[in-house]
Amino acid sequence: MGKRIVVTGGSGAAGQHVIAYLLDQGHDILNIDLVPIPDPRLAERVHTLRADLSDSGQTFNALCSHFHLTEPFREPLRQLPDAVVHLAGYARNMMVPDNETFRGNALSMYNIVEAACRLGIRKVIFASSITVYGVSFAEGDVDYPSFPVDEEVDANPMDTYAISKVCGERIARGFARRFGVDIYVLRLGRVVAPHEYAEDMFRSYVQEPERWKAHGWSYIDARDLGQICDRAVATDGLGYQIFNAVNDTITNNSPSTVEFLKSVAPQTPITRDMGQDEAPVSNRKVRELLGFKENHPWRRYYSS
Repeated sequence: MGKRIVVTGGSGAAGQHVIAYLLDQGHDILNIDLVPIPDPRLAERVHTLRADLSDSGQTFNALCSHFHLTEPFREPLRQLPDAVVHLAGYARNMMVPDNETFRGNALSMYNIVEAACRLGIRKVIFASSITVYGVSFAEGDVDYPSFPVDEEVDANPMDTYAISKVCGERIARGFARRFGVDIYVLRLGRVVAPHEYAEDMFRSYVQEPERWKAHGWSYIDARDLGQICDRAVATDGLGYQIFNAVNDTITNNSPSTVEFLKSVAPQTPITRDMGQDEAPVSNRKVRELLGFKENHPWRRYYSS
């Protein structure tokens, strides 16, 4: 049976694919964003409510909103969402000054979690980032502490964007403990939309892999991110959890992940046996606890 899900930031590149997947699973969606959904086919099916989530009053009111504009309102009245999927926020450093990156991301996360918990919404899924491991936006060349990078690796970034995400993770942990709700943090790899497999970045992933330590030689297909969000909504009772949201395999054609890592990061310890083409950022936990099964491996779409 479909659920009522609020998606924030659903007008973005990743959010549109998440919404499309959730709709295909029979869920009812309300999008909260500052701009409309650009895809007209999707916009016909999902109402976008414009709201500034760094404003606590707007956030609280938005989570109480109707999902559809009709005259009169006919949907189940005064029914709260079953879940919130929070994707909104500044997606990287240097979109705005650092203080605004921190303010916008940390405050919107706080407002979403507080409003959801106080309203009695029992499930929040929050988009964090693998940048929290401290490599992607480091000042200079920094190695990962170990491979594979699982959720137990220390989150120790030095950049404002990733620090704002760590702040959001701590907010989530505190509210999950306080209210006894499920809050699942998804540490997203670089989100790849379907058209990007034919573009320069993914071509460089495959042909110039030594350049891509910042992305952990890992990625998340936007459609598979939709599946992870759906699995997170469906899986109850885990309390506060962090999941690496990445696909299964390394983003190049090296014959062995371990041998590749030894060549590009010889000082970084490898802490367990790894699959032949296993992604250096591990998705084992999201597969085991949420039942994620990759549907969109990059080799299906990539052509050199």
